[in-house]
Amino acid sequence: MVTDSPEILRYAAFADDPAGGNPAGVVLDASALAEADMQRIAAEVDYAETAFITGERDGARVVRYFSPVAEVPFCGHATVATAVAIAEREGVGTIRFATPVGEVVIETSEADGAVRGAFTSVATDTAPIAEPVLQAVLDLIGLGRDALDERYAPLLSYAGNWHPVIVLRDAAAFDAFTFDPAAARALLDEQGWPATITVLRRLPDAAAEVDGATAPDRADRGLRFEARNIFPVGRITEDPATGAAAAAVGGYLRAIGAVTPPERVVIEQGRHVGRPGELVVDIPEHGGIVVSGRAVPIG
Repeated sequence: MVTDSPEILRYAAFADDPAGGNPAGVVLDASALAEADMQRIAAEVDYAETAFITGERDGARVVRYFSPVAEVPFCGHATVATAVAIAEREGVGTIRFATPVGEVVIETSEADGAVRGAFTSVATDTAPIAEPVLQAVLDLIGLGRDALDERYAPLLSYAGNWHPVIVLRDAAAFDAFTFDPAAARALLDEQGWPATITVLRRLPDAAAEVDGATAPDRADRGLRFEARNIFPVGRITEDPATGAAAAAVGGYLRAIGAVTPPERVVIEQGRHVGRPGELVVDIPEHGGIVVSGRAVPIG
């Protein structure tokens, strides 16, 4: 039992607007909190995750992440939000977090009065999705195999959490699919997936006609996706901007040969829940994936 309530900060990650992106709770000094206290606070904050800095180990700040219902191994948007909160108080630079999945390094920078955070995930991995499990995911969202984009094979992808990743071909199907939150939670728990089910759609390439030829008109060479991340916790059913899933997507695209590293991919997310945001994903030839974005205080 704690006698003093810690200061709880609230930030919107991967957005310039407090009404966009993914809200995260941040407790910069949770050294006096027991695990039960952190879980209670996360439930009271009622965001997808709240991050707690519980101390320091070998020069890295020890961070734990809690959803309203359970501790999760890693959370990208809360990592960015926490790093930005620290940078606003201590100045920008390199921050090291000791997380349950390993050390995560975050680079913070400032431009035009806004602070940006870029974290490098742990090493990525992929694994097949068993056919019955893939069918269960498709049944959950009410779609058949013909809805999948044949360019992108469904896989499990890891960048701190395991995420099933599927890519849909049709924009209308992507926008219209619905799911039962209780069934989604049961599937996540049954498979031991601690975070989101990631559903993507490849957006049209950003190309412009120049003298009869096409040329990219964006720095990311047009490689953009939109994501919907199924994550029923508390009042939340769909996550607005998921940094850990974005890192997993980067590892997934590299593993299937869909990109030629070094490559930059931009992921739009949150439109379907009224909190649009953007995640920038830099994919090196080897190692962790770099996910970056801004974070702004809420309220």
